[in-house]
Amino acid sequence: MITRATSAPTSLHAVCVHGAGAGGWQWNVWIRVLAAHGIAASAFDLHAHSLAIERTSFRDYRQQVAGWAADARSDGVGLVLIGASLGGLLALSVAAQAGASALVLVNPMPPAGLMSKPLGEAYPALVAWGSQRSLASTRRAMPDADDAAVLYAFRRWRDESGLALGEARAGIAVDDPACPILVFSSAADDDVPPIVSRSLAVRLGADHERLVGCSHVGPLLGTRAADVAAHAAKWLLRKTASAT
Repeated sequence: MITRATSAPTSLHAVCVHGAGAGGWQWNVWIRVLAAHGIAASAFDLHAHSLAIERTSFRDYRQQVAGWAADARSDGVGLVLIGASLGGLLALSVAAQAGASALVLVNPMPPAGLMSKPLGEAYPALVAWGSQRSLASTRRAMPDADDAAVLYAFRRWRDESGLALGEARAGIAVDDPACPILVFSSAADDDVPPIVSRSLAVRLGADHERLVGCSHVGPLLGTRAADVAAHAAKWLLRKTASAT
């Protein structure tokens, strides 16, 4: 899936990077809100290795994100990277090299050097979030979403590479970008503890917003998604304006 909004003249192009087991559809609300604030935005699906999803590495995904960023910069406008969970770590890993004007991270998986031990449990070779999905497990993962959003996500989850997730879990070394950064942490996040996101914000010298009542995917798919996206859009416009 490729989702893009705003064909009107704009000074910013936001590339939105989805989390594990999801797709560009995860950013539908954000793309509409960003467009309403005059920010062009695109969200693509990360693609698995041609041989097997189990062989897909973090590097495979990173190369795709770097390519999206390069294409966005070719528009001649400021590049903004926005990423959630695994997508947050991917966005962070390419931001410095890509020359991003700003970076927004939503409950990002942490890079190397932040955790004393890997975050969470080890992953199997194939993480069967799509093939073994259920409506009940989707509802548990999205307690702050309405029924329509739960059903929409349930129909779209996909299986994920345990290799890519395992590499991310072990810690990926990144070059900390010098651009303005905003980190969102969900207070009810059971996957990336909010204290971890807060620690990352401190390390990066980033602005930090704690989202009370939001789950791990709540800022993108929950009932507060539009409000969180609007906050990010206003922050982006303010920070990029002051940097020029």
